[in-house]
Amino acid sequence: MNEATGTVGAVLNAVLATIPSPDQGVWYLGPLPIRAYALCIIAGIIVAIWWGERRWVARGGIKGEVTDIAVWAVPFGLVGGRLYHVITDNQKYFGPGKNPLAALEIWNGGLGIWGAIALGAVGAWIACRRKGIPLPALADALAPGIVVAQAIGRLGNYFNQELYGGDTTLPWGLEIYRRVTPEGREDALAGVAIDHTPIQVVHPTFLYELLWNLGVALLIVWADRKFRLGHGRVFALYVAGYTAGRFWIEMMRTDEATLIFGTRVNVFVSALVFIGAVAYFIIARSRGEREDVAALRATAEPEAEPEAGPAAEPASDDVAENQNDDVEEEKNSPESVKPE
Repeated sequence: MNEATGTVGAVLNAVLATIPSPDQGVWYLGPLPIRAYALCIIAGIIVAIWWGERRWVARGGIKGEVTDIAVWAVPFGLVGGRLYHVITDNQKYFGPGKNPLAALEIWNGGLGIWGAIALGAVGAWIACRRKGIPLPALADALAPGIVVAQAIGRLGNYFNQELYGGDTTLPWGLEIYRRVTPEGREDALAGVAIDHTPIQVVHPTFLYELLWNLGVALLIVWADRKFRLGHGRVFALYVAGYTAGRFWIEMMRTDEATLIFGTRVNVFVSALVFIGAVAYFIIARSRGEREDVAALRATAEPEAEPEAGPAAEPASDDVAENQNDDVEEEKNSPESVKPE
């Protein structure tokens, strides 16, 4: 009995000691590849739009507007995210032995959140201008959904076995497997793990960021309800919270990256963006409490001029003469003469 209990305990310890990686991140439906990374990105976008729509309507917006704006913001964001990744990790695509066309293969992973937010904001700004919507108010409504979408997107990194840290013996260490294609070629993205003996046990930095992002979402929802934040301050708080976590998580990562003075470029970007977000959050405080979106719409629409009724129409000359004649006749009539 003791031996059996010890065996079960050993098995449980082995299971709980590390986090296994998925065997693969790509499945095939005939010739069509189904990529977990892409599915996670799509799921995140859907959640962000759904939650953003609910928050926008609650703030006085019109149902369907967030979806309309997403038609502009999402493509801009995807292009911006890819551009940032290619620029900051250009050594992966350009140089001796590299294939520049691989920079277009977005399905293999590689989206920089900084570029996605920056260019996505440009797309949202264009759409807001066309619909007469204040961008800061919309950004406040979208902020929690965006950071949750980022958390969901990090699951794609889990399936791709990427964005992890150094070796660890912690109970939540992530097992990394060797993946191979049917042809026997080693491929961490498109291959399949045929041996579950880990070649490395590492810090799951994607998981750290996922949990951090969910915490940021809770923080900004609480602060928004508690202090009725507006004028882009919810979005600024999201950016500050996200970059604070990204700063230390980025320093734990061991994947290849562009370095500045021996430090990953995203560490510097996180620090600079954090400072900018905090500065905006403080400055925008002078604008007061949350803006009323419905009231902004009302003031933006021109007031309709009152229609002139029959009483406001000027009398014609013929009508005026007839009225004068009637007055004279009334004065000269016997009934109108008062006794002295």
